[in-house]
Amino acid sequence: MSAFKAIRLGLRRRRWYYRAIRKRRDLTRVKQRTRKIRPGDTLVMSTLRNERIRLPFFLAYYRGIGVDHFLFVDNGSTDGSAEYLAGQPDCSVWRTEASYRRSRFGVDWLNWLGRRYCCGHWVLCVDVDEFFVYPFCDTRPLRALTDWLDATEIRSFGAMLLDMYPKGDLAQAAYSEGQNPIEIASWFDAGNYTISRNWDYSSLWIQGGPRARVFFADRPKLAPALNKVPLVKWRRGVVFASSTHMLLPRGLNLVFDDQGGEKACGVLLHAKFLDVFAGRADEEAARAEHYGEGREYKAYADRMAERPQFWCKWSERYINWRQLEILGLMSKGNWA
Repeated sequence: MSAFKAIRLGLRRRRWYYRAIRKRRDLTRVKQRTRKIRPGDTLVMSTLRNERIRLPFFLAYYRGIGVDHFLFVDNGSTDGSAEYLAGQPDCSVWRTEASYRRSRFGVDWLNWLGRRYCCGHWVLCVDVDEFFVYPFCDTRPLRALTDWLDATEIRSFGAMLLDMYPKGDLAQAAYSEGQNPIEIASWFDAGNYTISRNWDYSSLWIQGGPRARVFFADRPKLAPALNKVPLVKWRRGVVFASSTHMLLPRGLNLVFDDQGGEKACGVLLHAKFLDVFAGRADEEAARAEHYGEGREYKAYADRMAERPQFWCKWSERYINWRQLEILGLMSKGNWA
């Protein structure tokens, strides 16, 4: 990288760092239990809006793999999400009515929470419809992964976002509170992905999967990015640059091996496509608070009116992480 680009990224990181400090004024404390956080605890950070029905399983899943404390930003929920989370003994909750778009889609709020409460901790930054799958997750807790990363002096861990969907009409994929959504949305695309390099940020750029073929078949370059760096050892100066797709300093995005080998990486099972999706797409398209003034959600809303089928003859039914490794969607690298 040229000296000019390095200086530009350094200035950008500094600007976003101080922007996050200013944006703390958007947040109002609902319930703060951060004094319970102990050295070595693993944390989850997340923003949400009207996700009450998903929260019981989300919390159970991440508690089950070893997360110790959750930090949530509730962006104007009206369904009791904040109140439910405030009643959970391992959750700290902040509320804001401020614009999601003007917070760089929630990134400013998370960068502030990271700076204030997460330094020295491993942090998972995930949405409440994302479920982190890593090598040996069926037999080893998350702490085993972060201990190995510490021992090998690796400070971040990448994961591909894998869109899950049901077989049949999405409107019939009824979800009940507390249910594992992967029991319903249990299918995924094993292929149909494109990968390129973002040289400025030293990151991969992955697109494709069911959203590309169902919603953006005629405009594949507008399909959502599927590359993420959800797990990071937080330290002062770290910022998410673009959702959880990229971080600064940019060395944290080097979650792949460009010398012909493989680095350990995981998958985020993305259980967006349930019966509630069409209504959410309409709401978010109207709010225009997401990237490109809700362009992605407008595409969803328009296509969902036609009741499209996600499942196709090339769809694969999810079994476990070893299946994903065989398909080349994740890797255990040299972690044995």
